[in-house]
Amino acid sequence: MAGENNFQVVNIRVTFKNLPIHKLEKFAFKDIKAASDAFMKIPGISECVIIQTGSRVEVFTVKNLQEIDVPDVRRTEGQTLVIHKIRDTWASLTQLDQYDLDHLDQILEVYEDSDVYLHLTRLASGLDSIVVGNETILDEIKAAISNARLARTSGMVLNKLFDTVIRVATRIREETGISKGAISVGDIAVKTAQDLAGLDAKKRVLLVGTGETAAMVAKSLGKKGVAFDVTSKTIERATGFSKTLGGKPISFEDVLKGFDKFDIVFVATTADYFIIMYDKLKIVLGNKKTGTMILDVSDPRAVDEKISSLPGTKLMFRDQITEMDDRDLNAIKDKVLAVEKQIEKEVPVIEAAMRQVKPEPIVRGVFASADTIRKRELEKALQMLGETDERKIKIIEELTKAVVENIIVTPAEKKSD
Repeated sequence: MAGENNFQVVNIRVTFKNLPIHKLEKFAFKDIKAASDAFMKIPGISECVIIQTGSRVEVFTVKNLQEIDVPDVRRTEGQTLVIHKIRDTWASLTQLDQYDLDHLDQILEVYEDSDVYLHLTRLASGLDSIVVGNETILDEIKAAISNARLARTSGMVLNKLFDTVIRVATRIREETGISKGAISVGDIAVKTAQDLAGLDAKKRVLLVGTGETAAMVAKSLGKKGVAFDVTSKTIERATGFSKTLGGKPISFEDVLKGFDKFDIVFVATTADYFIIMYDKLKIVLGNKKTGTMILDVSDPRAVDEKISSLPGTKLMFRDQITEMDDRDLNAIKDKVLAVEKQIEKEVPVIEAAMRQVKPEPIVRGVFASADTIRKRELEKALQMLGETDERKIKIIEELTKAVVENIIVTPAEKKSD
């Protein structure tokens, strides 16, 4: 496609699928507009849209292969250089620790053209969310392209791509019903706890784990407005997780010492060993007067089965929990298959539509030069006038900005029509 269109669509991302949720916050941009502008300053980049949520940070860019300032951008080494500059810019906009900086090439996933179209369609259709079918991500995609349009960081290519994908995904959702009754393992676990033990303000709830399944539980608890504590192997993980998905972080050591204070405990880890062990809890729970319900939705199991022998302790594992709503889960699986079949048909259509798009000419360098001149001449004029009224200075400055933008940006827009 690059040879036909003279541009490449590039998606660089980090999501809950390749990085623990508690670490995603470090890769997020504090100011998306400023981040987009920074990526746009990279030679060869003509457009930028950023999708940023609690479970992903994704940068979509367009590499314009006709960019005169990057004569080697068509070559492999030139294209690799642009990707490296995007990674370097990402690092400069965030506060990553040395480990993340050293492994940035492995952490940030890079996809181009058709792979980007497929990914964005899957995402918008609800297949790549923590909760399959969740409609929130479609709204977030719409907001991302809308904000990019307002900020003038998107153009002919990304506007066309996002508009097309949003239209296709909306139709797929309607035809397959993937968004209706969207349910996850977390939803089923919380519903089970509600049915068997009740979830009210008097109950103290604990979530053990900070991975993908734990995120499903946290989202379900959040929808019901249930307060909960969250713990993990380290307090840093629990704190990072809580900033994104809620919950009050608590150290695992304190959890073990005060396990009898909790009425309902959700265990959702990815460890291949027991996190909650009988020997650690037999004294703590041995004298508890009220009951404790433990729902282990980990795979493999993370709770020692012997704990169920402790007085007043009810323990349920993932297979027991999910079989109570296996029809709902099977229905979701059928819908996922239907969505995947539709996406398989639609992506070639999206590819064909994108082959007809012509990228906008890049005028950022001209605009930057003109803006520098504008600022210099404005400063001279204000000194000559002796103007000190902040309101009047603001009006004059906005007027000069509008003049520069209308002279440079408008012709570029007309030429692209």
